Amino acid sequence: MRNMALVAHIDSGKTTLTESILYTSSYLTASGTVDTGSTTTDFLPVERERGITVQSASIPVQWKDWTFNLIDTPGHADFGMEVESASRVVDGAVVLIDSVEGVEAQTKGVWTQLNRYDVASKLVFLNKMDRPGASFNAALSSILSNRLHPQPLPLIIPIASFDASAYRQAEPGIHGLVDLVKWELWRWDDENKASVEALPRTLEGVVNLFEANHPIPSHLVTARTQFLDNLSMHSEELMETLLGLPSVPDAYLGVKSAQILPHLRQASLSNTILPVLCGSAIRHIGTELVLDYAGELLASPLDIPHDSQNSNAPLRVLAWKVVWDSRKGWMTFVRVYSGKLTRQSKLLNTNRNQKEAISKLMLLYASDFQEVDHLPFGAVGVIIGLKHTRTGDTLISANAPTSGRSVMRDITPPPTVIASSVIPQSHADFGPVQNALESLARTDPSVRLDMQEGQLLVHGLGALHLEIVEGRLRNEWNVNFEFGKRRVSYRESLGPGEPAPGWDTWNADMGGGKRVSVAVPLLVRPLESSEKGDPVWDGNRILDPRGRPVPASESVPTGPLAYIAQGIASALSSSPHSSLAMTHICIQIPKEALSIQATPAVLTGAAAGVLRQLFRAAGPGPINEPYIRLKANVLESHLGKVIRDLTEHGGEILELGTGSTAADDEGGAAYSAEGIYLPPIWLTPSATDNSLRSSSSKIRRAIYGLAPLSQFLDYSQRLRALSEGHGTFEIMTAGFKEVSDPRRVEILREIGKL
Repeated sequence: MRNMALVAHIDSGKTTLTESILYTSSYLTASGTVDTGSTTTDFLPVERERGITVQSASIPVQWKDWTFNLIDTPGHADFGMEVESASRVVDGAVVLIDSVEGVEAQTKGVWTQLNRYDVASKLVFLNKMDRPGASFNAALSSILSNRLHPQPLPLIIPIASFDASAYRQAEPGIHGLVDLVKWELWRWDDENKASVEALPRTLEGVVNLFEANHPIPSHLVTARTQFLDNLSMHSEELMETLLGLPSVPDAYLGVKSAQILPHLRQASLSNTILPVLCGSAIRHIGTELVLDYAGELLASPLDIPHDSQNSNAPLRVLAWKVVWDSRKGWMTFVRVYSGKLTRQSKLLNTNRNQKEAISKLMLLYASDFQEVDHLPFGAVGVIIGLKHTRTGDTLISANAPTSGRSVMRDITPPPTVIASSVIPQSHADFGPVQNALESLARTDPSVRLDMQEGQLLVHGLGALHLEIVEGRLRNEWNVNFEFGKRRVSYRESLGPGEPAPGWDTWNADMGGGKRVSVAVPLLVRPLESSEKGDPVWDGNRILDPRGRPVPASESVPTGPLAYIAQGIASALSSSPHSSLAMTHICIQIPKEALSIQATPAVLTGAAAGVLRQLFRAAGPGPINEPYIRLKANVLESHLGKVIRDLTEHGGEILELGTGSTAADDEGGAAYSAEGIYLPPIWLTPSATDNSLRSSSSKIRRAIYGLAPLSQFLDYSQRLRALSEGHGTFEIMTAGFKEVSDPRRVEILREIGKL
């Protein structure tokens, strides 16, 4: 079984491709659509109402000799945690790119997430090739300009029409594909029914398949020659095969797919090339080829480093998602990384040192479930009945030896950037509201909760994320509350003051006249400007005695390190000066701190206490504000007003362009196109249509900017007014930046600390 995710920027067609895959593989007899809210994987009411994917959905798909566990993920940055958790457990991914827009902001975001979890085997599917303005050349170039991969390799080229006049008239469309690997021609009729035929091995034979003056036949020799030459740069054996061919123009047409596929697979698994496909998911064009090449090229569990598997292989399971269901209770989505999970398996959660019992094992089919007796190595499924397990926890056999109780790599929630107070409607509602929030945070680790001055605060990844949180609290947990005004989640850094000697000793009254005094000698300093914070610790770095990063506090196995980490997490969650979370601090736990003789509660309290003493002594530190990367698409006539508004609200212009193929805005030159096969622009003829440029007022321009999130919470209304309703925009989190002194005063006044 291959565990495969579909990832992309929002509106690139992931759910549509998922539906097309289910239809093509005969899982469905008819495909649904996002517009009508009838898709299989978008089954939540909020997904069907809004036409967006909010949570990952998983379906096993059988295709030829392969079984895929297909995971459809959200494209909106506000639901990045769903992509994060899916990226942790898949072996390969299909990355969709809108062939009109090219690589977009969240395309780069999900690419980074895949790389974070070492998902090396990827396919790119250039979708929406039937749309006006679609450009194979520009979309492929955007992979280089945005530095996704230095060696994109098209396996397929599109045929816009079998009518040569469509190319002269710049007609949009896609009616065929040429598979450069298997040397086959695919045709789709007006009812989107496919037929496939082997291409002749001579140029003359290829030309005879098309009408006179059609531009495609003469280019096919060039396309296949460049494809094989580029692939041979990664395989000496293939290069020797090509060097042994006769010196005739169409010699490369005779190379069989069996001579190509092993080298193509090896180059894909090693990530030295990036296979690129194309088509139109809504018309089922290219879907069969996506399935074929996903099976041929993407990694299986056996291709990923793993424990040796036999009948006695130790059981290791990772919980990658937790969901609450009103009928089934807590459902834990897991992947089996070693051994075989059965209904009789007794489990130990190594992160929390808690034993767990299985009620049922399920295979997931979107919103439907099938009960099974076991899950084999590499499988993804659902356990019903786990009480303590959270996202990222490792589960092993309860009778495993202590030496085998390792913790697998955790799943990192993205940093929260926006918050809202949650106000229960009455005193009696406080408990249910708090319990509902804690349950929701268990299902969605990107939701962070805290209490400030008796007020419940919920933090999320964006305004839309909080809207979904609010709706889920009402609809799934049926609690009575009101949301307060949304505000940005700021951070505070370490102040400049030096603490007095003895700051690292914690004195506390434990009640009954008993006092304790515990010294926790932590090494604390601000991060250097060149150092990167750990996202697990919200931009801080927490190190063990050997200088290694400490996992999230709840993921550290039971012991002194876990108790101290819990205390550190508590202290970092709220500054004594501003109640803001602390960031950009490096804390090392020295060896002597791990030998302190104290109860777990005292050790946790002492670690938190000494840190708070240090923060108070250091004084108020710099305030950090979340920033966004903004891309606004507007008509040329509105460009000046939108730029002025952006700069007046604290933003800066990074670049102006006419599309999404602008150079990478995070630094670094675009990858070189030298030696890369970039199909000619005319291959997708509507990309050459200049009719929209007859009037400068109709030209759409892209504005790329960097701006403080706080000034763009209501940007949709502002942009609508500035662009007379014709502007669109997208944003992506760009981290935190230290603010100026005047802005610091504004923020402290805003949060009621001045």
